[in-house]
Amino acid sequence: MITTDFAPGSPCMLDLGAPDVRAAAAFYGAVLDWDYEPMGEGEGMEGGMFRKDGKTVAGLGKLTEEGARSAWMIYYSVTDADATTRAVERAGGTVRVPPTDLDAWGRMAQYSDPLGGQFAVWQPGTSKGVDLVDEPGSLAWTELYTSDAAAAKEFYGDVLGWRFSDMELPGGGGAYSLITPAGLPEERMHGGLMEVRKEDLALASGRPYWHPVFAVADCDAAVAEVTGNGGRVQMGPEDAEGVGRLALCLDPSDADFVLLTPAQS
Repeated sequence: MITTDFAPGSPCMLDLGAPDVRAAAAFYGAVLDWDYEPMGEGEGMEGGMFRKDGKTVAGLGKLTEEGARSAWMIYYSVTDADATTRAVERAGGTVRVPPTDLDAWGRMAQYSDPLGGQFAVWQPGTSKGVDLVDEPGSLAWTELYTSDAAAAKEFYGDVLGWRFSDMELPGGGGAYSLITPAGLPEERMHGGLMEVRKEDLALASGRPYWHPVFAVADCDAAVAEVTGNGGRVQMGPEDAEGVGRLALCLDPSDADFVLLTPAQS
Protein backbone atom coordinates (compact mmCIF):
# COMPACT_ATOMS: atom_id res chain seq x y z
CA MET A 1 0.00 0.00 0.00
CA ILE A 2 1.04 3.60 -0.56
CA THR A 3 1.20 5.85 2.50
CA THR A 4 2.01 9.50 3.07
CA ASP A 5 5.11 8.85 5.17
CA PHE A 6 6.88 8.61 1.78
CA ALA A 7 9.76 6.35 2.75
CA PRO A 8 12.72 6.53 0.32
CA GLY A 9 11.91 4.68 -2.89
CA SER A 10 8.14 5.02 -2.52
CA PRO A 11 5.87 7.04 -4.85
CA CYS A 12 5.23 10.49 -3.42
CA MET A 13 3.69 12.60 -6.17
CA LEU A 14 2.64 12.61 -9.80
CA ASP A 15 1.77 15.11 -12.48
CA LEU A 16 0.21 15.09 -15.91
CA GLY A 17 1.60 16.85 -18.96
CA ALA A 18 -1.42 17.73 -21.08
CA PRO A 19 -1.74 19.59 -24.40
CA ASP A 20 -4.92 21.27 -23.12
CA VAL A 21 -4.80 21.96 -19.39
CA ARG A 22 -8.38 23.14 -19.09
CA ALA A 23 -9.75 20.11 -20.94
CA ALA A 24 -7.67 17.75 -18.77
CA ALA A 25 -8.90 19.47 -15.61
CA ALA A 26 -12.50 19.01 -16.71
CA PHE A 27 -11.96 15.35 -17.64
CA TYR A 28 -10.33 14.28 -14.37
CA GLY A 29 -12.80 16.38 -12.44
CA ALA A 30 -15.61 14.30 -13.92
CA VAL A 31 -13.85 10.91 -13.60
CA LEU A 32 -12.18 11.26 -10.18
CA ASP A 33 -14.16 14.11 -8.61
CA TRP A 34 -11.06 16.30 -8.50
CA ASP A 35 -11.01 20.08 -8.15
CA TYR A 36 -8.41 22.00 -10.13
CA GLU A 37 -6.53 24.93 -8.63
CA PRO A 38 -4.50 26.96 -11.18
CA MET A 39 -1.12 28.34 -10.16
CA GLY A 40 0.34 31.49 -11.70
CA GLU A 41 -0.99 33.55 -14.55
CA GLY A 42 -0.56 33.67 -18.30
CA GLU A 43 -0.14 30.97 -20.94
CA GLY A 44 3.45 30.26 -19.93
CA MET A 45 2.36 29.47 -16.37
CA GLU A 46 -0.58 27.27 -17.33
CA GLY A 47 -0.83 24.54 -14.75
CA GLY A 48 -1.76 23.87 -11.17
CA MET A 49 -2.83 21.25 -8.67
CA PHE A 50 -5.61 18.69 -8.48
CA ARG A 51 -7.29 18.43 -5.08
CA LYS A 52 -9.74 15.95 -3.59
CA ASP A 53 -11.72 17.19 -0.60
CA GLY A 54 -9.18 19.98 -0.25
CA LYS A 55 -6.17 17.63 -0.27
CA THR A 56 -3.55 17.66 -3.04
CA VAL A 57 -3.65 14.47 -5.13
CA ALA A 58 -1.68 15.36 -8.31
CA GLY A 59 -0.26 18.14 -10.45
CA LEU A 60 -1.18 19.28 -13.94
CA GLY A 61 0.89 21.23 -16.43
CA LYS A 62 1.06 22.21 -20.07
CA LEU A 63 2.83 19.65 -22.28
CA THR A 64 5.68 21.62 -23.83
CA GLU A 65 8.31 19.01 -24.75
CA GLU A 66 8.62 18.71 -28.52
CA GLY A 67 7.37 15.35 -29.78
CA ALA A 68 6.39 14.12 -26.31
CA ARG A 69 3.14 12.27 -25.68
CA SER A 70 0.71 13.27 -22.97
CA ALA A 71 1.43 11.05 -19.97
CA TRP A 72 1.50 10.86 -16.20
CA MET A 73 4.91 11.29 -14.57
CA ILE A 74 5.38 9.45 -11.27
CA TYR A 75 7.86 10.78 -8.70
CA TYR A 76 9.62 8.56 -6.15
CA SER A 77 10.95 9.94 -2.89
CA VAL A 78 14.74 10.05 -2.42
CA THR A 79 17.01 11.53 0.22
CA ASP A 80 19.55 12.90 -2.29
CA ALA A 81 18.55 13.67 -5.89
CA ASP A 82 22.17 14.26 -6.91
CA ALA A 83 23.25 10.85 -5.65
CA THR A 84 20.27 9.25 -7.40
CA THR A 85 21.27 10.98 -10.63
CA ARG A 86 24.75 9.48 -10.40
CA ALA A 87 23.20 6.06 -9.74
CA VAL A 88 20.97 6.44 -12.82
CA GLU A 89 23.99 7.23 -15.00
CA ARG A 90 26.01 4.32 -13.59
CA ALA A 91 23.12 1.95 -14.28
CA GLY A 92 22.78 3.02 -17.92
CA GLY A 93 19.83 5.40 -17.61
CA THR A 94 19.47 8.89 -19.05
CA VAL A 95 19.04 12.19 -17.21
CA ARG A 96 16.17 14.08 -18.85
CA VAL A 97 16.01 16.91 -16.30
CA PRO A 98 18.97 17.33 -13.93
CA PRO A 99 18.37 17.91 -10.21
CA THR A 100 16.54 21.21 -9.89
CA ASP A 101 15.38 23.17 -6.85
CA LEU A 102 11.72 24.18 -6.81
CA ASP A 103 11.98 27.02 -4.31
CA ALA A 104 11.82 25.59 -0.78
CA TRP A 105 9.37 22.83 -1.79
CA GLY A 106 12.03 20.34 -2.75
CA ARG A 107 14.44 19.16 -5.41
CA MET A 108 13.38 17.13 -8.45
CA ALA A 109 14.95 15.28 -11.36
CA GLN A 110 13.57 13.28 -14.28
CA TYR A 111 15.11 10.27 -16.00
CA SER A 112 14.66 7.51 -18.55
CA ASP A 113 15.57 3.92 -17.74
CA PRO A 114 17.90 2.11 -20.20
CA LEU A 115 14.94 1.08 -22.41
CA GLY A 116 13.32 4.52 -22.36
CA GLY A 117 10.78 4.28 -19.53
CA GLN A 118 10.39 7.73 -17.95
CA PHE A 119 10.19 8.40 -14.22
CA ALA A 120 11.17 11.09 -11.73
CA VAL A 121 12.39 11.57 -8.18
CA TRP A 122 11.62 14.07 -5.45
CA GLN A 123 13.93 15.13 -2.64
CA PRO A 124 11.55 16.69 -0.14
CA GLY A 125 11.88 20.18 1.24
CA THR A 126 8.82 21.82 2.71
CA SER A 127 6.69 19.49 0.58
CA LYS A 128 6.99 15.73 1.01
CA GLY A 129 4.44 14.97 -1.73
CA VAL A 130 0.72 14.66 -2.22
CA ASP A 131 -1.66 14.81 0.74
CA LEU A 132 -3.96 11.89 -0.05
CA VAL A 133 -3.18 8.35 -1.24
CA ASP A 134 -4.79 4.91 -1.15
CA GLU A 135 -8.29 6.38 -0.88
CA PRO A 136 -11.00 6.84 -3.55
CA GLY A 137 -9.88 9.55 -5.94
CA SER A 138 -6.16 9.19 -5.22
CA LEU A 139 -3.05 7.22 -6.18
CA ALA A 140 -3.17 3.61 -4.99
CA TRP A 141 -0.50 1.81 -7.06
CA THR A 142 2.10 2.39 -9.78
CA GLU A 143 2.81 0.09 -12.69
CA LEU A 144 5.48 -0.35 -15.36
CA TYR A 145 4.97 -2.13 -18.67
CA THR A 146 8.35 -3.11 -20.11
CA SER A 147 9.74 -5.43 -22.77
CA ASP A 148 12.53 -6.64 -20.43
CA ALA A 149 11.46 -7.27 -16.83
CA ALA A 150 14.85 -8.63 -15.77
CA ALA A 151 16.67 -5.52 -17.00
CA ALA A 152 14.08 -3.26 -15.36
CA LYS A 153 14.43 -5.02 -12.01
CA GLU A 154 18.22 -4.73 -12.15
CA PHE A 155 18.08 -1.01 -13.01
CA TYR A 156 15.45 0.09 -10.51
CA GLY A 157 16.92 -2.15 -7.84
CA ASP A 158 20.30 -0.44 -8.29
CA VAL A 159 18.87 3.09 -8.48
CA LEU A 160 16.02 3.03 -5.95
CA GLY A 161 16.85 -0.02 -3.85
CA TRP A 162 13.59 -1.79 -4.65
CA ARG A 163 12.96 -5.44 -3.78
CA PHE A 164 10.86 -7.62 -6.08
CA SER A 165 8.68 -10.66 -5.60
CA ASP A 166 7.08 -12.45 -8.53
CA MET A 167 3.60 -13.90 -8.77
CA GLU A 168 2.22 -15.92 -11.65
CA LEU A 169 -0.66 -14.38 -13.55
CA PRO A 170 -3.72 -16.59 -14.13
CA GLY A 171 -4.14 -18.39 -17.44
CA GLY A 172 -0.44 -18.57 -18.19
CA GLY A 173 -0.17 -14.81 -18.55
CA GLY A 174 3.40 -14.74 -17.25
CA ALA A 175 4.79 -13.20 -14.07
CA TYR A 176 3.92 -9.95 -12.38
CA SER A 177 6.69 -8.48 -10.23
CA LEU A 178 5.60 -6.73 -7.04
CA ILE A 179 7.71 -3.78 -5.85
CA THR A 180 8.58 -2.99 -2.22
CA PRO A 181 10.85 -0.14 -1.05
CA ALA A 182 14.11 -1.16 0.59
CA GLY A 183 13.86 -2.03 4.26
CA LEU A 184 10.06 -2.13 4.38
CA PRO A 185 7.77 -5.16 4.83
CA GLU A 186 5.81 -6.60 1.92
CA GLU A 187 2.57 -4.96 3.05
CA ARG A 188 4.23 -1.71 1.92
CA MET A 189 4.32 -2.85 -1.72
CA HIS A 190 3.59 0.20 -3.84
CA GLY A 191 3.62 -1.08 -7.42
CA GLY A 192 4.41 -3.71 -9.96
CA LEU A 193 6.07 -4.32 -13.29
CA MET A 194 5.07 -6.64 -16.07
CA GLU A 195 6.89 -7.83 -19.16
CA VAL A 196 4.95 -7.40 -22.39
CA ARG A 197 5.80 -7.69 -26.04
CA LYS A 198 7.43 -4.65 -27.59
CA GLU A 199 4.53 -4.39 -30.03
CA ASP A 200 2.23 -4.01 -27.01
CA LEU A 201 4.03 -0.79 -26.11
CA ALA A 202 2.72 1.14 -29.12
CA LEU A 203 1.32 3.85 -26.85
CA ALA A 204 4.91 4.93 -26.12
CA SER A 205 6.34 4.00 -29.54
CA GLY A 206 7.79 0.74 -28.23
CA ARG A 207 9.34 2.17 -25.06
CA PRO A 208 8.40 1.04 -21.55
CA TYR A 209 6.01 3.27 -19.64
CA TRP A 210 4.77 3.85 -16.14
CA HIS A 211 1.17 4.62 -15.31
CA PRO A 212 -0.75 5.42 -12.13
CA VAL A 213 -3.55 3.34 -10.64
CA PHE A 214 -6.27 5.46 -9.06
CA ALA A 215 -8.61 4.05 -6.43
CA VAL A 216 -12.31 4.65 -7.07
CA ALA A 217 -15.41 3.67 -5.11
CA ASP A 218 -17.18 2.27 -8.19
CA CYS A 219 -15.06 1.24 -11.17
CA ASP A 220 -17.99 0.89 -13.56
CA ALA A 221 -19.38 4.32 -12.71
CA ALA A 222 -15.93 5.89 -13.15
CA VAL A 223 -15.47 4.13 -16.50
CA ALA A 224 -18.82 5.55 -17.63
CA GLU A 225 -17.44 9.01 -16.87
CA VAL A 226 -14.28 8.20 -18.87
CA THR A 227 -16.22 7.30 -22.00
CA GLY A 228 -18.80 10.01 -21.44
CA ASN A 229 -16.11 12.69 -21.33
CA GLY A 230 -14.07 11.76 -24.40
CA GLY A 231 -11.78 9.08 -22.98
CA ARG A 232 -11.41 5.45 -24.02
CA VAL A 233 -11.13 2.08 -22.32
CA GLN A 234 -8.34 -0.29 -23.36
CA MET A 235 -9.28 -3.11 -21.00
CA GLY A 236 -12.14 -3.84 -18.59
CA PRO A 237 -13.85 -3.24 -16.36
CA GLU A 238 -13.02 -6.73 -15.13
CA ASP A 239 -12.51 -8.48 -11.82
CA ALA A 240 -9.02 -9.54 -10.75
CA GLU A 241 -9.04 -12.09 -7.96
CA GLY A 242 -7.65 -10.69 -4.75
CA VAL A 243 -7.09 -7.28 -6.35
CA GLY A 244 -10.48 -5.82 -7.22
CA ARG A 245 -12.37 -4.51 -10.23
CA LEU A 246 -10.23 -2.54 -12.64
CA ALA A 247 -10.08 -0.90 -16.04
CA LEU A 248 -7.16 0.41 -18.11
CA CYS A 249 -8.18 3.76 -19.59
CA LEU A 250 -6.95 6.59 -21.80
CA ASP A 251 -7.92 10.22 -21.35
CA PRO A 252 -8.86 12.33 -24.42
CA SER A 253 -5.15 13.01 -25.09
CA ASP A 254 -4.23 9.30 -24.73
CA ALA A 255 -2.54 9.57 -21.34
CA ASP A 256 -3.00 6.15 -19.73
CA PHE A 257 -4.14 5.31 -16.20
CA VAL A 258 -5.94 2.52 -14.35
CA LEU A 259 -9.11 2.76 -12.28
CA LEU A 260 -9.38 0.27 -9.43
CA THR A 261 -12.08 -0.56 -6.91
CA PRO A 262 -10.04 -2.62 -4.45
CA ALA A 263 -11.31 -6.01 -3.33
CA GLN A 264 -12.81 -6.05 0.14
CA SER A 265 -10.41 -7.60 2.65
